Amino acid sequence: MSTKPYGLVCPISKATELLEPRWTVQILTEMWNGASRFNDLRRGVGWISPGLLSKRLKELERNGLVERVEDQATGTVDYLRTEMAIALEPVLDAMGHWAQRHIEAEIALDGIDLASLMWKIRRRVDADQLPRRRILMRFHFNDEKLPHDTYWLLSVPGSPVELCVTELGQDVDLYLESSVNALGAVYAGRSTFDKEIEKGEMYISGDARIVRTIDQWLHPNDYALLEGTPMLKD
Repeated sequence: MSTKPYGLVCPISKATELLEPRWTVQILTEMWNGASRFNDLRRGVGWISPGLLSKRLKELERNGLVERVEDQATGTVDYLRTEMAIALEPVLDAMGHWAQRHIEAEIALDGIDLASLMWKIRRRVDADQLPRRRILMRFHFNDEKLPHDTYWLLSVPGSPVELCVTELGQDVDLYLESSVNALGAVYAGRSTFDKEIEKGEMYISGDARIVRTIDQWLHPNDYALLEGTPMLKD
């Protein structure tokens, strides 16, 4: 650790010394959600630079929370949580429950990184609830000054859902027009598709079956349905 210790004989203080460097908890959370490759971790975490992510992974490895595993045959590297990190899951989960219930929606949704949001949206598509064929979805955002304002989700039976920022040149099955905040609110359980459409913040069109069942195949995050979640104000 590069920061000065608190100097307190307190388990909570020692835990925060180990975990408080910026992005540490977010990296561990992405690993908890299944990411193990460098690029996947970076997409999930969002605004972190490659250099800082590399630094944090080395710190996590040095502190016994992450194991770096290299496949000598292919040269690929995976970052795996150790038993010490796995033991943190109930703590992180409790933090998630507390934040979902006690942080107002407007604060929780402030400063959303769209690329990270879409990477997480990709992970929440339940392809088993979609028609058993190749399906292309276009997500377009009307916010100003976005690095990319259009994202494409491609679902093919038997393959993981893909996320792209370039047009794939085929028929589109679903069009979703939205603000970043509106889709983020739905993903976070702070609003619903129906509410955002009614407010004029979102518009969905395309294949009638896919549009009608969007709540069944595009799931919000794991904390979205917690009782007592503050909703986005109209």
